[in-house]
Amino acid sequence: MSFDPRSLERLRELGRQLPARLPEPEKPAAAPKASQVRHRVETEKNPEELFRELMKASQDGTVPEHLMDRLKQLEAQRKPSAPPSPFNSNNDSPDLAVPVRSQPGPGKNTQPKRPKVAPGSEEESLYVAFGQLLLEDEGDDV
Repeated sequence: MSFDPRSLERLRELGRQLPARLPEPEKPAAAPKASQVRHRVETEKNPEELFRELMKASQDGTVPEHLMDRLKQLEAQRKPSAPPSPFNSNNDSPDLAVPVRSQPGPGKNTQPKRPKVAPGSEEESLYVAFGQLLLEDEGDDV
């Protein structure tokens, strides 16, 4: 770049008048130090606990977008590595063996024991009527 002699002289004068170099500004600490106490919202790894902490920290139930993103990220990480539910038994886990019974015992799959009564008798009709009354009462409770 070329300057006319007057501009070049003016630049040199300004260069001589510049003060000493300014000190470097202090860099802000980007990451908190170990000595600084962080809120549980920042440190929680469990999505359920993080949600509880977010609700506790929020007065009106609103949550900043970056914290919602963090919650979604933790939930996404947890889904593939979620422990198998005890109700969804897989044969892949050898430590959870299903007990085998030789004879069926009392449990959810037992059938009600019906008394031995003659079909069509008055006693059978009373049992049937009583059973219907019980079923009607169960329907009212729901």
